[in-house]
Order: sequence, then C-alpha cells, then structure tokens
Amino acid sequence: MPQRGQRFKDDITRNGLSPYRVFRRLEWAGLRADTPMTLTAEQLDALRGLNEPISLEEVEEIYLAVARLLRLYITATAGLFDVTGRFLGGDGAKTPYIIGMAGSVAVGKSTAARVLRALLARLPNAPKVDLITTDGFLHPNAVLEAEGLMNRKGFPESYDVGTLLRFLTDIKAGVRNVEAPKYSHLVYDVLADEKTVVDQPDVLIVEGLNVLQPARLPRDGKAIPFVSDFFDFSIYIDADASHAAEWYVSRFMRLRETAFSDPRSFFHRYASLTDEEARETSLKIWNTINLPNLRENILPTRQRADLILHKGPDHSVEAVALRRL
Repeated sequence: MPQRGQRFKDDITRNGLSPYRVFRRLEWAGLRADTPMTLTAEQLDALRGLNEPISLEEVEEIYLAVARLLRLYITATAGLFDVTGRFLGGDGAKTPYIIGMAGSVAVGKSTAARVLRALLARLPNAPKVDLITTDGFLHPNAVLEAEGLMNRKGFPESYDVGTLLRFLTDIKAGVRNVEAPKYSHLVYDVLADEKTVVDQPDVLIVEGLNVLQPARLPRDGKAIPFVSDFFDFSIYIDADASHAAEWYVSRFMRLRETAFSDPRSFFHRYASLTDEEARETSLKIWNTINLPNLRENILPTRQRADLILHKGPDHSVEAVALRRL
C-alpha cells in the first residue's frame, strides 16, 4: 500500500485493532465485478462540481464497486423490511433506504453524492433515488446574525436540527410529498419561499458536513435522536486537512472569476480582489472557520461511517475502508 494509504490505515487502527477492512485502490476496483458502466463522459461532466475533478476511471474503479455494494445491501434490507412487516402484521408501507454522506468542506461530497445517485438510479428495475443536502436545514442568515453565528455557519449549532429530524422521520415513515427547505449558494441563504419535495423514494442520499455527529447522551435515558439514526448506510469522504485546504483555496479562486462576479452573489465583494488578496482571504476563511469545524466536529465522526473513501492530493480515492459486519 502506498505510504499515504498506509497512514490512513494507521489512522483508523489502534494497537492493531480496527472494525474496518482496508482496501488498496485496485483491490477495491476488483470488487466491481460485472457491474456495468452506465455513465458517459458527457453525463459525468454534468455531475462534476466546481474544482471537484472526477474521471470515468475513478467512477469505474471506485464508485461502481460502491454502487454494487449498496445494491446488495439495499436488496438485503428490503428483505428484512418484508419479514419484519409480516411479523408486525403491517400494511407493507414503503420504507426508503437512506444513505448518509459526510466529510469536510471542499473534499468533493457533492460530486460523489451526485455520481452515486446517478449510478444507483441506473440499476436494474430503475429505483427512484433522491438527493438532499443539509444546507437547506441551516438557520436563515437573519437568525444566524441575530445569534452571532454567521462565522459559525456549517458548525452543528448553525443547523435547524429539529426540522431536519422531522423531515427524516417523515421520509422513513413513508409519508408522501415531504418538503425540505431549499438553499441558494449564490445568495448564501435559505430560500424562504422555495421547497424541495421528496415523494417516497426507494433510496434517499443525505449529504452534509455533520450528518454523522451524535448528540450528547442524556443522563436520564430519555430519547435524543441523532440524524444518523435514520441512516441505513453511511459514507465519509476523507482527505488530509492540508489537501482539503488547497482544494478550498483553488475553488475560491475559481469562484472569484465565476459566481462571485454576479452582483447578486453574497460574496460579490470578493470578485475584485487581486490573486494575492483572494488567496489570503480564502486561507483566512479556511483557517478560522472550516478547519476548526473539521477538527472539532467533522473528522471525529469518521469512525462512525460504514464506508470511508480516502482521497490523495490529486482528489482521487487511494484507499477504501469498509466496516466489518
């Protein structure tokens, strides 16, 4: 295993003990078996996020095996739902399979989630696969400003967790036409008058920074649900913090030339920065907001994931860790 992959393996192992089995990239690629490639280069281009490079080779060697694994898990879970329903004498209501995806800012979660959604939706029998990001469940900027949390946006306290939990409860209960708040990265705020409607999907992917974070356990044993309590499977997109910082700065520099140039953009004031000023500004944002959030809240949840995809400096996955059953 390459040195970087070995370091990742050491990170998730203590005294030779680990609940994970770690695979080199080519070992994992072999687990694709006969899963067909169903994405074209043009379709992949449409799924790729800004400054989140992903190639057809990456899809073939990493994400097709993930899709195959999830197909097996989803099928097995559907069988468990059926026998449990018969045991309970239920009405056989549809119960979606929910996949959580976590990881730092700039590691490529959004692209990974979209690629995975596309692959799963192209499986035999064409399951209905929806994708929700937790950005929509952030408190509106007016609330964050009133509570002094604008510089903590993305930290656990900046989310309306109650609304997110109610959304997931309804999804898991098979409720139809469940509404989720919609977020605009252009105006950097929740859109009060727009909603995303999720109507009984077969699979729902929930992507966000802190979706694997547990709440503080109650001393009296009373229920405090976690977002991850609703997940059937969870994925963590991992990378060294130094690499994530480089990707964040690179994305900021590109946004300065694209989205930030729109006068409607919340970050329009950054569009006129020089290269040096833009780099200094992006590093300051990373070091004062994103890096502390990664260290305090996001990275500590890595060991709660069922599957960890560890990226190297070129944004490609170099090692995969799968939790043992």
